[in-house]
Amino acid sequence: MTKTTTRTHPQGGSDFGLRRLRARLFEPVDIASIAIFRMSFGLILFWEVWRFFENDWIRKFYIVRKFYFNYFGFEWIHPWPGDGMYLHFVACAVLALCVMTGFLYRISSWLLFIGLAFWFLLDETRYLNHFYLTVLLAFLMALIPAHRAKSFDARIRPKLRSDTIPTWCVWLLRAQVGLVYIYAGVAKLNGDWLRGEPIRSWLTRRNDYPLIGPWLDTEAAVWIFGYGGIIIDLAVVPALLWRKTRGWAFAVCVCFHVLNKWMFNIGIFPVLMLALTLLFFPPDWPRRVGLFFRSQRNSRIRSKPPVVTLRKQRLTEAFLAIYFAIQVLVPLRHFLYPGSVHWTEEGHRFSWHMMLRQKHATASFYATDPQTGKTWKVNHRDYLSSVQSKRVGRWPDMCLQFAHFLADELKKEGYDEIEIRVKASASLNGREDQHLIDPETDLSKVPRNLHHADWILPLENPRLK
Repeated sequence: MTKTTTRTHPQGGSDFGLRRLRARLFEPVDIASIAIFRMSFGLILFWEVWRFFENDWIRKFYIVRKFYFNYFGFEWIHPWPGDGMYLHFVACAVLALCVMTGFLYRISSWLLFIGLAFWFLLDETRYLNHFYLTVLLAFLMALIPAHRAKSFDARIRPKLRSDTIPTWCVWLLRAQVGLVYIYAGVAKLNGDWLRGEPIRSWLTRRNDYPLIGPWLDTEAAVWIFGYGGIIIDLAVVPALLWRKTRGWAFAVCVCFHVLNKWMFNIGIFPVLMLALTLLFFPPDWPRRVGLFFRSQRNSRIRSKPPVVTLRKQRLTEAFLAIYFAIQVLVPLRHFLYPGSVHWTEEGHRFSWHMMLRQKHATASFYATDPQTGKTWKVNHRDYLSSVQSKRVGRWPDMCLQFAHFLADELKKEGYDEIEIRVKASASLNGREDQHLIDPETDLSKVPRNLHHADWILPLENPRLK
């Protein structure tokens, strides 16, 4: 008889697999795709800043407003005085160009991240998923040595040049964009979206579009856009990762984002997502198509990669584990709150819930002097811009913030004690209007925290008719 033996790794199979994965993170890959994304990212951000100057949004959003809705924990952030916000945007534009060209990249990328984060945190009414994604990407790009090729830094400092970059740099960005797609798809698996809302209402309002306008007003369009969006969001990342389907998946992404840009005018988001999608191709794809890079036989990397110490590897591994634990868990926090997140808005931000609700709301603020019993309606438009006035009623947290602000303002006018109540009603995805906030609650006495707000009234009709 022949005796057979089975080889096992002394550390155990699972441990061996983990060690191989950790080693794989630091293997060198072609830097070409990361360099192209660096250039694209910087150019896209410069374009975004230009849009703010072109449309006079800096003055409208950050100079003439009397009140700003702060993110919880960041109440200390306020716009720069005078013309400071114009200078801030000019600085962001210059830094974006520095990132694009790789000039003083390390300091420029960190300053750009700080500048974008400050801009993002100024006012909750300006929250956009793509803006949040942009801030995250700026942070990640500040960590990645994307300036080792095709940059002013590499030209000035030849020792910095490298044709390679650690594998983790590419997968860091792939994983980030993958989370966006997957969470966006999972979020669409809710009753309203599966029954065609709010996509039905949005398509109906676009029935005057050339060529496809009449078709957009049909039920077939509702189901194609609705269920097609779910399929694309959930399937596009696996399809991009598989070589045999990558080309088709990219073509679908191009059509999907171009259509979104045309129909919904959602700023830089479609262009940014297409630039990110290119990262799913092999890292040397720019060399293969002759884009700014010399071709290399059999895609072999000629330059010697920088040496990475064991300590730096461990710190990188710890960062990746912590960062993605946060990115995975934060979008799930709305499950800790009762009720529909699209109604209460508790846990809605930072969860990649994109274009999932149509919420019409109105809010009226009433002040009561408990010493005299007098109650009067406060005109919130004296303090808020037209955009803020439209949005404040949709977000209970914003109503709470503004109630605190009104109480402070009225106390400055001589009222020793003041009570602020809100009558807010809203309609979610075509439902009938109902009260959103308990009109009997004095919001000026309610502390702002991350706990569930029991003064938010539950959605009486959780399902569409």
